[in-house]
This record gives sequence, structure tokens and C-alpha cells, in this order.
Amino acid sequence: MSFHSSARRTEVPMSEHSDFANIRKMLPYVGEYSGRVAFALLAMIISKAAMVGVPIVLKGIVDALDADKTEVVVLPIVLLLAYGALRLVNSVFTELRDVIFARVRYHAMHRLSHQVLSQLYDLSLRFHLDRKTGNISQDLNRGAQSVSSILNYLVFNLIPTAIEFALVAFILLGNYPPVFALVTFFTVALYIIFTLSITNWRMHYRHEMNALESEANGQAIDGLLNYETVKYFTNEDYEVNRYDNTLNRWEDVAVKSQSTMSLLNFGQGTIISIGVTGIMIFAARGVVSGELTLGDLVLVNTMMLQLFLPLGFLGVIYRALRYALVDMDQVFSLLEKKAEIKDSENAKPLILKKGVVEFENINFSYQPERPILRNISFRVDSGKKVAIVGPSGAGKSTLARLLFRFYDLQSGHILIDDQDISQLTQKSLRKAIGIVPQDTVLFNDTIRHNIQYANPEANFDDIIHAAKVADIHDFINNLPDGYETVVGERGLKLSGGEKQRVAIARVVLKNPPIIIFDEATSSLDSRSEQNILAALKRVSKNATTIIIAHRLSTIIDADEILVMQHGRIVERGTHQQLLDNKSSYEHMWQLQQKQRREITATSASRKI
Repeated sequence: MSFHSSARRTEVPMSEHSDFANIRKMLPYVGEYSGRVAFALLAMIISKAAMVGVPIVLKGIVDALDADKTEVVVLPIVLLLAYGALRLVNSVFTELRDVIFARVRYHAMHRLSHQVLSQLYDLSLRFHLDRKTGNISQDLNRGAQSVSSILNYLVFNLIPTAIEFALVAFILLGNYPPVFALVTFFTVALYIIFTLSITNWRMHYRHEMNALESEANGQAIDGLLNYETVKYFTNEDYEVNRYDNTLNRWEDVAVKSQSTMSLLNFGQGTIISIGVTGIMIFAARGVVSGELTLGDLVLVNTMMLQLFLPLGFLGVIYRALRYALVDMDQVFSLLEKKAEIKDSENAKPLILKKGVVEFENINFSYQPERPILRNISFRVDSGKKVAIVGPSGAGKSTLARLLFRFYDLQSGHILIDDQDISQLTQKSLRKAIGIVPQDTVLFNDTIRHNIQYANPEANFDDIIHAAKVADIHDFINNLPDGYETVVGERGLKLSGGEKQRVAIARVVLKNPPIIIFDEATSSLDSRSEQNILAALKRVSKNATTIIIAHRLSTIIDADEILVMQHGRIVERGTHQQLLDNKSSYEHMWQLQQKQRREITATSASRKI
């Protein structure tokens, strides 16, 4: 078996915004807790001031012990107590900063995750038909974590390091020869320039790793969602090899990323070692010449170690910050996508009167070069039933999508009680329409939850009533867990007919004035079909009903039947009128009747 498809090139997603732009976009997520941010920053400043004060006290202790003074026994005790107090203050205010800022950090993650999920529901059906669930899931997971990471790095690492550097610089410039400050500034500047240059050079490896990780995750989830199809074609090895080939490319890029990171770490360590050594040489000379005390040597050494310790992690933090910004960029790019279908500025809620549905001169295409519907016009009066039949690809199901306004028309109008649906709010429109789709997909939850989904406020008696109307109550009761039976991913534990009856129960519970049946009995046997047809008649008795059907026997009582071919209505009339016309509908009817007789004869011969 070959695996040509796995060799396609992965596009590396590049950042669409600058890092500073992404950080600015993140600020509103912490703005709600500006008071907490201010207190956290104050606690951080106190903590760093105490930490910088430690070397100063240590200098006093060393000088006092080194001096030949009578108060040597008393003074170091006071300084030692101050030394301990400063370390305690540093520890207390560091932890206080973490506690105060925790609400800010996790609320920002909460708010961004909420906003992203809302955005995904706002985006059009076209976007969701093109998306890969695994890739989106991976990007969202990294994006949510990136908010916490960025806030963590900024507030707990970069800003504290900057504050500490400023305090150290102030002490060195105010109390020691300029050479100490110059060496410190030069070392820090060289370190930052080297870190930024090398990190930016190797960032493309991270971009490519993310892209390959998302692709592998998408392949794995896509295969698992289509588990039965994989098994039907015995393509387990194909799926595993496709996943493995992507991981092979990811592994190669990850090794390069790690190798270049080691190069970066080595360079950073070299710069820090040279800088600290230079400082110590100048300090030692000062002690020998008598310009500095032994305490000054200890102060400068301790201060440099305190400064370069977080600076040593600055490279790691900067890389992690850049990676987090790359991850966040994916989320912000998603948030900036414009919904294809929007409520107009003056959109009004649907005012239902009779529930009359009218399609006027509809033209529509998913791509300009491939027209789907051509000049479609028909009307469904209140309480009437219109059926739409025709071969696959004729555009029947597209009419249902357009009525729900999942897409906008190229030309024409769809009216409900003389109100153009393009001028109505989408929520009010969709609340008025119920549908039993051809392919019913259920949530991986209980049967009760899946039926109640149509009306979350419904009580259990309402759910049972809906199930009885849909002819599924007895089946549910015979299950070990009854209505609490979990149906599995996409409802895989139920048969096609059982899933369709759950969908019918949903419509019963929703009780909308307009109902669409899109091949609602396609997965049912003849006996169940008759039971469901009776149920559908009860459900749609007082509703405006559109039936998209393949089995013509299910629509013979329709008030009007539309026959579609190649996106056009080629015939219309009642069942008897269309049979009398002796055209395409009559041909389809005879063909299906012949097939039914053959199936009946085959069943009878098997019984004999």
C-alpha cells in the first residue's frame, strides 16, 4: 500500500501581526482587573527592592566583620537580622504577587476561550465545512495556554528582571566607578542582541513544528471520527502510516530546533561568564588598591549573580514568549475572521403570522463557476405541505440551507409572511424552523440530552411525549439505562433509523411553525417508515411543511410536488397530476414501484 497523500508539503503559518500588536490586543483581557494588576506590580517592586537590598546588607556584614571595631559583636547581629528580614520580605511579596495575579491570569484564559468558541459559532457554514477539527482543536488549546504563558512571562519574569536591572544600575552608578556600570550595560546589551538575533533566526523551526503538530493531530482525529470507514476499507495501516510520516517530519524539525537552542544557550552562557569575570577583575583590583572594601567585592559579586541568574533564564523566557505569541497569533487571526452571514444593521425579529414561506427567483452557487439553483420560485402556504424531489445534486438540500440562511443568495428573495429573511435576525428565523436532516449527528451524551437539546427548558414528560410521537419511546425503555443511555461519538451506538427518530423527537419537542423533512425516512425499513409517516403527519398537521424526499411513496399526499433537475424546477403539481403528465416524475414512480415489487418478491421467496 502506498501513502502518496502524506507527502504533501505542510504550509508553515506565519504571523499575521507583530508581537507588540498581539500584546496590545491582549491588554483588554486583563483590563477588568486593573486594580489587581497594580497591586501585583507594587508587590513585585517591593520584592525586587528587598532582593537588591540583600547584597547591600551583606556588604555591611562583611565590612563590619573585617573591621577592627569594638562594636563588631553588636552591629553584625543587627545586619544579620536585616538580611533575614529582607529575604523574608522578598519571599512574602513574591507569593503575594502570585496570589493577587492568579485571578487576572485565569480570567484572561477564561474570557479568551469563551470569545473564541463564540466566534466559531458565529462563523459561517462554509468555514466549518472547510475546517479540520483536529487542527482547530490544537490551535485553540495552544492559544488558550499562550495567554497564561505571556502574562506569566511578562509579570513574573521580564518586568521583574527589568526592575532589578534598573535598581542595580542605580546602585553601581551612584557608588562605584563608571567602569562597573559600563561592563554591566555592555554585557546585558550584548546578551540581549545575541539572544534576539539567534532566536529570531531559529523561529521558523517553531512555526514548522506547530504546523506539523496540527497536521498530525488533525489526521489522527479525522481518522478516529471516521473509524467505521477506516475499518470498512481495512485502512488502519494507511492512517497510522500517514500520521507517522507527518510525525517523522515533525521529529526532524524538532531536532533542528533543539540543536539551534543548544547553540543559543552556549552563546548566552559564554557572554554571562565573560561579563561576570570582567566585573570581578575590576572589583578585585579595587580591593587590592584600597579603593574598595572586601564588602564591596562581595556586594558587586552578589549583585551580578542576582542579576545574571534571571538574565540567564531571559533567553529561555524570550523564546517561550515568542512561541506563545506565535500560538496566540493563530487565535487572534481566527477572532479576526469575518462572519460571512451577518444580521443587517436594522435586522428585526421574525413576526410570525401564518408561517407562509415563499422563494422568489432564487439563484445561488457555492462557487461562481458552478451554479446550483437557477431561477427557483415556489410558495408554501400556512399548514400546507410541499414536497421536493429529484436526483442527487439537483439542489434540493441547498434550499433547506438557504431557508435557514446558512448562505446568502446571489439573487432573489426568501420570504416568511412577506418578511425577507435577509432582514431578520438569524436567531428568530431559526427558532421558527425545525428540521429532520438526512444525516442526523448526535452529541456524545444521553438520549435524554439529545432530545431535550431542541428545548432545554422542557421537562421529562415533554421528552417522553416527543419520543412517543417519534415512535422511539419503547425502544428507549428497553435499553438498560433507558433515557440515560449514552449514544457515543456522533451517535454511533444507534442505527441510522434510531438516530432519525431522535431527530424527529427533537422537532416534536421544538414544535416550530415551519418544518423541513430532508430525507427523513431514508434510513427506515418499510414498517418503521409507515409508523414514522403517521408521526410526521401528526407533527406537521398544523405546520408549514417542506419535504425533501427520495421515496415518492412518502409524499403522495403533498399539496404540491416540485420536481428538480440541474438546479431548476422542471415539473410541479399533485401526485396524480404529475403521473398523468407521463414525464420524469411518472418515470421515477414506475421505477420505484418496480423496485418495491422486486424486493417484496425476494422477501417472499426467502420465507418459502
